[in-house]
Amino acid sequence: MMTKGGTGLLVVLSSPSGGGKTTVIKRLLAEESNYLYSVSMTTRPPRENETDGRDYFFIDEKTFADKIDRNELIEYEKVHGYLYGTPKAPLERAIAEGQVVLLDMDVHGALTLQKHYPNHSLLVFLEPPDMNRLIERLKGRGSEGSEQIARRLQRVPEEMVLAENFDRVIVNEDLAATLRRVRSIIKDHIQDS
Repeated sequence: MMTKGGTGLLVVLSSPSGGGKTTVIKRLLAEESNYLYSVSMTTRPPRENETDGRDYFFIDEKTFADKIDRNELIEYEKVHGYLYGTPKAPLERAIAEGQVVLLDMDVHGALTLQKHYPNHSLLVFLEPPDMNRLIERLKGRGSEGSEQIARRLQRVPEEMVLAENFDRVIVNEDLAATLRRVRSIIKDHIQDS
C-alpha cells in the first residue's frame, strides 16, 4: 500500500510478551499483501518455528555491537537478557518509497523510533484483556520456562504505563476484532496524512 504524498508509514505494534503483536502482524501480512515487515535483529536464540531473516536476524553479541558502533540501528534495547534492534537502512528506503511497514517492537523501542520518525510513525499498543489470559498465552507458547515467563511478566506494569504515550491502545481480546481495528487505524491515519 502506498501512502498519500509518497511518504512511508512505520506502524509499530507493541504489547507485553504474549500480548499478540506477532500473531497480529503475521495475519496482517498474510491478508494485506502490500504491507512490508521490518525484520529486527536479536541475540536471542531462535525458537523452534522461527527462521533467520524472516522472523529475526539472529546474530551474536559482537556483531550486534559492531552494528551499534556503525550507527546501523535506529534503536536497540536489552529485553529479557537479549539485545533486540531495528536496522535503519530498510526503514529509510520504505519511507522514501511510500510503503507501509509493520514493526514488532517493545515499548521503549517504539518510543525511540517515534522520536526519529515523528511524521512517519503510528504506534499501536495491544493490551492483554487481563493478566490471567496473558499468563495462559505465555505458557501456551511452550517456548519459555517458568523463570523466563516470570521475567517477562515483571515488565508488564512498566509497559502498561508507557502505552499511554502510544497513538492508539487496543484491548486484544478477540483476534478478528483486533485485526479490524488495526486495519482501520492504519487506513484512517493514511487518509488523514
